[in-house]
Amino acid sequence: MKKLYFLLCIFIANLLLFFPLYGKESKYFTDAKKLYQEKNFEDSKFLFEKDIVFNPKNEISYLYLAKIFEEKEDEVYEELNLNTVLLLNPKNEEAIYMLMQLKIKQSDFSATKELLKKFNLVCFSICSKNKKIEKKLESLSP
Repeated sequence: MKKLYFLLCIFIANLLLFFPLYGKESKYFTDAKKLYQEKNFEDSKFLFEKDIVFNPKNEISYLYLAKIFEEKEDEVYEELNLNTVLLLNPKNEEAIYMLMQLKIKQSDFSATKELLKKFNLVCFSICSKNKKIEKKLESLSP
């Protein structure tokens, strides 16, 4: 009985100590976001990666990394980070949109069509970009 009481006390203490940390943005993320907005991509990339070390499920850090690699025109790492965002949150419409643009750039029209179907299902805020992708896809596909 004493062991159960002791374990319960430890559990409650940990919950009270670490509960305020859940759901908050880390200092690395806020600093990285500021540097990204200032177009300091190298330093912001480092801080986003640091944020991912401490919070591996922060999909927004991966999304910003994808944006940085898009700026650097590094398609491999851009796609890797976008796929990670979609793994963590399959309904992230910005990541789907960016991946559609990348697939069009890579001339992968079948993957773009699949992503477009998915985009139509989850779209809430950037739905107007849907028509833009459809027009681009129609003009490029044989």
